[in-house]
Amino acid sequence: MIDNNSIEQLKQTIDIVDVIGNYVELKKNGSNFKGLCPFHNEKTPSFIVSPTKQFYKCFGCGAGGDAIKFVMEFEKLSYPEAIEKLASQYNFTLRYTQGSQSGAQERHILETVGQWYRANLEHNETAKKYLRDRGVSLASVEKFALGYAPSSEETLAFLQKALIPLPKAEEAGLLGHDGGRWYARLIERIIFPIHSPSGMPVGFGGRTMGNHPAKYINSPQTKLFNKSRLLYGYHLAKEQIYRKKRLIVVEGYMDVIMLHQAGFTTAVATLGTALTNDHLPLLKKGEPEVIVAYDGDNAGVNAAMKAALLLSAHNFEGGVVLFGNGMDPADMVNAGNADAIEELFAKPVPYAQFVIDQTVARYDIRSPKGKEDAFHAVKNYLATLSPFVQEKYLPYAALRLGVNTAMLAPTTSRPSYAPRNDPAQTRPAPVLTLTDVAEESIIKTLLKTPTLTDMVLDTMDSSMFGAHKNAFEALLRGIEHEDLLRIELDDTIVTYSEEELKKQLLYFLQRYYKRALDIIKKNDTLAFEKKIFFIRKYQDYINRLKRGELVPYESHHTV
Repeated sequence: MIDNNSIEQLKQTIDIVDVIGNYVELKKNGSNFKGLCPFHNEKTPSFIVSPTKQFYKCFGCGAGGDAIKFVMEFEKLSYPEAIEKLASQYNFTLRYTQGSQSGAQERHILETVGQWYRANLEHNETAKKYLRDRGVSLASVEKFALGYAPSSEETLAFLQKALIPLPKAEEAGLLGHDGGRWYARLIERIIFPIHSPSGMPVGFGGRTMGNHPAKYINSPQTKLFNKSRLLYGYHLAKEQIYRKKRLIVVEGYMDVIMLHQAGFTTAVATLGTALTNDHLPLLKKGEPEVIVAYDGDNAGVNAAMKAALLLSAHNFEGGVVLFGNGMDPADMVNAGNADAIEELFAKPVPYAQFVIDQTVARYDIRSPKGKEDAFHAVKNYLATLSPFVQEKYLPYAALRLGVNTAMLAPTTSRPSYAPRNDPAQTRPAPVLTLTDVAEESIIKTLLKTPTLTDMVLDTMDSSMFGAHKNAFEALLRGIEHEDLLRIELDDTIVTYSEEELKKQLLYFLQRYYKRALDIIKKNDTLAFEKKIFFIRKYQDYINRLKRGELVPYESHHTV
């Protein structure tokens, strides 16, 4: 972690007018500065920056804070990322608490080697011809800082000449070590520098120009580089993503470069891996529509299916685009088909529709067994969606399967909750908890609006929380917790209004008691009288919740 005293010294070093002036045109207005607010659309300036107070305030939308808060809000960065970005801009050396590592030396090594890669490209005709043949312009070469990695021997010689310790170069992901011999990981490849969301260098990707079986190679996992949390080109695309509210995920580096070159400047790519839960916080920033645009071959369809399952389960807006005829986005741009690409991006297939279509297509629904298997697969998928999305796609799924819509309606067939304080319940069962996303949103809502705490505690307790149980309990006790600070500062986590919070609780509690009811019905060890008692109790809870009545938590364990 960054040392607090170091943060305070950075605050004293930077000037808020200078920082914000890099993003907003400011004009002197008395003792303050004034400009158009970057956080909402306005024609009359209401955005004030005070050099004496080192504070900004918009009297139109209410945004306000210090220089660090501004960079966080504008760049959509976390608190540490904003601090490190400002420290880099001001050439300020941060101190870190004992046991933590800043990665400053590794970043310096990556910057130095990246400059060398770029210089190599200037003198390598083969590499330049390859990029020209792929349609990459000189402007794109410069924008994405493309380079060329020569032989291992030349790389080692450069590192030694630049006085870069080879073990440190290994820590930065540049070298490997085998039987006492050092070797460069990237040789004779086009180089694609990879950056963090804040624009810091973290690693490299390399593409062969020949017939090497490994077409692309990335830096290995380091303390700076985690491919499961990064998106190639995001640092260049993020401003347009926030502005246009659209993010396009493609498969390759070259696809990103060529799409940007054609004007699709919200394109990013995964780093040789499928979309994962670790990518979700980055995808949520700015709340864009997320379009997954993959090749139409089997591998592309399977990857799109996984992405659609993930994104629909987390309530993302967007859809899937598949490129056919053996063409990828880079090929289409190079062939001058940018208009056709825009038509595809304008009408992506919604995630739920794509998953339903692909699921049905994988079974022979002309046979009874195939139709039954497809039915269960689709029904299980629909159960992962919010009730609103389920309701929208039930008729479509029923039509594709050729069944009655009522057959696909949600049921209580998946028990996952064992009623507590029930001595007759001997078989352990997993406890039903909130999803991570819902947990974070409830906690952030209570941090923002503490008056809603009673509403939550009247209907549930911390045992219903999973990953963030400790943070929720810390919130209730009014003590500090690392997860609380992260949730409070993460702008991708939504906060609920009172009405939205009530709807979320009603939805969750209905599922909670439906599953509890199902377990009670299947419990053969429970005394008949007690079984009937709990069945009536939980059915009463469900009926009241359906009417929009929040069930008091205190009554849950009354026997």
